[in-house]
Amino acid sequence: MYKINSKKVIVTGGASGIGQAKVDLFLKCGAKVIIFDNKQDMLDIMLATRPTLYAAINVDVSDYHALLNAFNTIDTLWNDIDILINNAGISIRHDNFYDISIEDWYKVIETNLSSVFYMSKIIFKYMREGSSILNISSINALAAFPHYADYNVSKTGIIALTKTMAIELAAKKIRVNALCPGAVITPMQLKEYTDEMFKKVNQNIPLSRHAKPEEIANFCFSFIGRSSFYNWSLLYH
Repeated sequence: MYKINSKKVIVTGGASGIGQAKVDLFLKCGAKVIIFDNKQDMLDIMLATRPTLYAAINVDVSDYHALLNAFNTIDTLWNDIDILINNAGISIRHDNFYDISIEDWYKVIETNLSSVFYMSKIIFKYMREGSSILNISSINALAAFPHYADYNVSKTGIIALTKTMAIELAAKKIRVNALCPGAVITPMQLKEYTDEMFKKVNQNIPLSRHAKPEEIANFCFSFIGRSSFYNWSLLYH
């Protein structure tokens, strides 16, 4: 069993949704957790309601130079990092792929995919043998879902990047995995979906409901201590 107690963890997009559920579970298990998020109001709430939270840093994970500055703060706190959860992500629904603006395309790709590369590139020097990186992809990477071409592409790219990282970091004994959740109730979905849309999606889910963020958080723990050579998993609730 991989020991979480006292591990140093960074979770991107950790102020809400699935990221917040992961943060709560890590804290419950005694880990030292730092959140990266760009929603200051949510970060303030996390700090006020989670007294054991180590730090909450306001940063746009799609901005490489902003991340470098954020890690200047990390340097004053930690010399090493055990676990990175690349969780941050956004989606913007469009009727058709050709309706996606160039600005929206880059915003989704940079936030969802480039941030995984940026964070992993920067954090490598902090990681040691036994460290772990978990990248959150999506079932959208494996199936054709309409209205989300940019999101689908970004999540597919995460799988390819994860496989490459897993091969290259295996020699350093650093594990890299990707998790592909199905439909989950998150603020992002609540913002985009109508009741009718939720009902339609639920009809194609075996349990006839969306997963809860806490269920995904629990599942991700099985990957933290797992060897990762070409290892990724689909979670279809």
